[in-house]
Amino acid sequence: MRRRVVTSVLPACAVALVATGCAGSDETPTGTGGETAAAAESTEAGAGELTARLVEPGGAEVGTATLSDTDEGLQIVVRTTGLPPGFHGFHLHSVGICEPDSTSPTDPSMTGDFQSAGGHIGAGQSDHGHHPGDLPLLFVTESGAGSLTAVTDALTLADLTDDDGTAVMVHAEADNYANIPERYAPGGPDQMTRNTGDAGGRIACGPVEG
Repeated sequence: MRRRVVTSVLPACAVALVATGCAGSDETPTGTGGETAAAAESTEAGAGELTARLVEPGGAEVGTATLSDTDEGLQIVVRTTGLPPGFHGFHLHSVGICEPDSTSPTDPSMTGDFQSAGGHIGAGQSDHGHHPGDLPLLFVTESGAGSLTAVTDALTLADLTDDDGTAVMVHAEADNYANIPERYAPGGPDQMTRNTGDAGGRIACGPVEG
C-alpha cells in the first residue's frame, strides 16, 4: 500500500528565515553570474512545477494549487479563498477539463458541475481511500480561507501530464475515505461510499498546467 504524508506548513517567520537565511549574517552566498543561492534554487524549483487555478462553477477564481516533485514524493500546496467553512474532500481527477454543468466522460448519465474531470486518478482499480488521486482533507476556516500541504509517493509530475491531463478538485463535503465502522453499517460501506467517500458535489476545479 502506498503511503501518504501530510507535511506541516511553516509559520510565515520560519518560511522567511528559510528563504533568506539568518538576519545577522554579513555575507550573501552567490551563484553563477552573481545571483543569490536562494534565487538560483527558486528558479530551479519553478522549472519543475505544475499549477492549477481553482475556479467555482460560476467561473470565479477561488484558489491555486502548486504541484512539484520532491525527494519524498509529489508535493501539493493549495491555498483557497471564499469557500464554505469546514472540511472538504480534496482529490486529483483523471481528466484535465473543468466545465460547469458537464457530463462525465465515462458515464453519460452523470451530469453536474465539473463532471468533465472524470473520477479520481485510480478509480476502478481499488476502493476509495487507496486511489492514487486521494489526498488529505482541505480545511477551510470561517473566513473562507483554506490551506493544505501534502506529499504522496503514489504519483509524480509525469503522471499528471498524460494525454487526458489532470484536474485538482475540491468537494462540498468531508471525505470519509470509505471508513464506515461495521457498528454503523453491518454490511460495510455501499458502492457509492467505496467509490467517492461521500464527499458530495464538486465546488472548485482547476486543470493542472505547466
